[in-house]
Amino acid sequence: MDACIVGITMLNGQWSMCYAQFKTDRLVMIGRSALYFEDYVLSIQYFNQAISAKPYLYEPWFYRGVAKYYLDDYAGAEADCSEAIKRNPYVVGMYELRGLCRIRQKKYADAIRDYNQALRYDPENQSLWHNRALCHIQEKDYDAALLELDTILTRWSKHAPAYAMQAEVYLLQEDTTKAIAALDKSLEVDPYDGNLWGQRAVISLSRKEWKESEEYLSKAIHLQPKQATNYINRALARFNQNNLRGTMADYDTALDLDPNNFLGHYNRGLLRAQVGDDNRAIIDFDFVLNLEPNNLMALFNRALLLENTGNLRGAIRDYSKVIEEFPNFWFGLQHRASCYRRIGMTKQAEQDEFRILKAQMDKRYLGRQPRLSKEQMRKRSDLDIEKYNQLTVADEQEMEHEYQSDYRGKVQNRKVALDYLPMYVLSYEHEQNQVKQYVAFDRQVDAYNAKGGRQRPLYIISSNPALDEQDTKKYFTYIDTLSRQIDREHQIQRIAPLLFKRAMAYTVIQNFDAAIEDLSTYLQTDSVSSLAYWQRAACQSKLNDFNASQGTDVRMKTANVLSDLTEAIRYNESAYLYYNRGNVYVQRNDYAHAIEDYSHAIALDGNLAEAYYNRGLARIANKQQLEGVSDLSKAGELGLYTAYSIIKKYQK
Repeated sequence: MDACIVGITMLNGQWSMCYAQFKTDRLVMIGRSALYFEDYVLSIQYFNQAISAKPYLYEPWFYRGVAKYYLDDYAGAEADCSEAIKRNPYVVGMYELRGLCRIRQKKYADAIRDYNQALRYDPENQSLWHNRALCHIQEKDYDAALLELDTILTRWSKHAPAYAMQAEVYLLQEDTTKAIAALDKSLEVDPYDGNLWGQRAVISLSRKEWKESEEYLSKAIHLQPKQATNYINRALARFNQNNLRGTMADYDTALDLDPNNFLGHYNRGLLRAQVGDDNRAIIDFDFVLNLEPNNLMALFNRALLLENTGNLRGAIRDYSKVIEEFPNFWFGLQHRASCYRRIGMTKQAEQDEFRILKAQMDKRYLGRQPRLSKEQMRKRSDLDIEKYNQLTVADEQEMEHEYQSDYRGKVQNRKVALDYLPMYVLSYEHEQNQVKQYVAFDRQVDAYNAKGGRQRPLYIISSNPALDEQDTKKYFTYIDTLSRQIDREHQIQRIAPLLFKRAMAYTVIQNFDAAIEDLSTYLQTDSVSSLAYWQRAACQSKLNDFNASQGTDVRMKTANVLSDLTEAIRYNESAYLYYNRGNVYVQRNDYAHAIEDYSHAIALDGNLAEAYYNRGLARIANKQQLEGVSDLSKAGELGLYTAYSIIKKYQK
């Protein structure tokens, strides 16, 4: 992008060009705005420009690191944080983010050094203490971890995760009694943490306290119904209490949640084999062998099932692979000999039988097949082929580690009960609409496209799709081209449409300030342009969202958005404009006017699902629950399926 942007103002009735140096802090601010709206690739492009202009500033390096972190580029994010720290070694957040990046790369010792430095500047930051303790656990420095946890619990006695970490350390030190005491204390402080109940159950499972472990796991599942590991563990507890139906149900649910779960498929295959459901047991073992083609336990179990179902050649194939690895596995030899005889391969059968006979004479032969044992379970790493029919458990029941940080989930980190759907904006980018078969149409947009927008038509969308690096560069190039054309022109009639196009391009790359400037200048030449008022309102609203997240009072700017939308409606009775204005009223908690505008939008376009959705939320906020649920039901009918989860919540 050129180093300057062109502004056009009217002075004493004359148009004049003014040039302003493109400030780096503005680039950073636009990049942070893109980061806020989760367009990480685009934000990186802005930070790249800021770094090129002023490489000695720390902020562009740091925020580029944040964007890379959200793109799972942990090595790149770490490198950017390191560059930022070189330029300003006194910002705690940079050490915290670099520590998280190093944790993701299992560089725990390096992460500890980052947390040491961060705690020098911010010793009361609980998250830093928490994460450093977890790093000590990962480094197997249990004494240091316990000292750290003692400090945490002295300062924050109600920090339940610290007790859970204490329990983990005690378990790793094989002190079960202290582990139970720590977990019980953790549950006393926070009885609504599903992970804690799951961890308590793991101890009970290791002590074969099947009934207690089932109770703990049921509580964990109630609090975390989507965690497959809890169902796998509860299946184990139920199996050891002869509850086969419950065991099977738990394995089924676990595999619905995690279709690639090895233990779920393996153990369900064993259970299906026990109850005679051979064909479906084969399917489970097929899946296991797709994951681990050389798993001899699964291979032998499948061989038995193939033999039972009459696929003798398939059984012989699987038996042979197992016997090749375990030549003295007499039970396997016996079954392969039987298969050979049944398909007429007498010579091969006799060879296997002779080996078995010789073993019998040496008193090394065991020819009986043990039943599926409730008393014994093998660890996954246990490769004793004689344990082929034992339920498998993980080698170590690892506790879930949750590193605390602001850099989790969405960048906005907005904790709101209900999210209204966003405004409709004009864009060069086409959106795959959330509502099936719905195409947003406005007569003025259609007229613009027919007249002057054929090469680059405008679309009406509710959110800008994230751009990749190549598309972002194309828009920067397009803006440069428009800027040069504006610079060459001297007639405002020719400049105005270029300004409008550039404003649309600025909107796509989320440079809302520049878009607003161009639209404001454009409106000085065409004060009845509904599209310009529409877009300026949408850009200002986006800018307000970001500024509000930074603690800025945006009430005056929100009034400007409302004014622009009112002007736009004056020149164009559009469903999208009424819908957008309804959103502004919602931001001001003026639900009565919001409901009125959403109703206008629905009257103009009865298929506008977003208007039903937002009106439903506004009605619920306005204590009109029945009407609100009815609107949400209509939104769901039109394709916004997230409405149903809200209906469920408010119908209870």
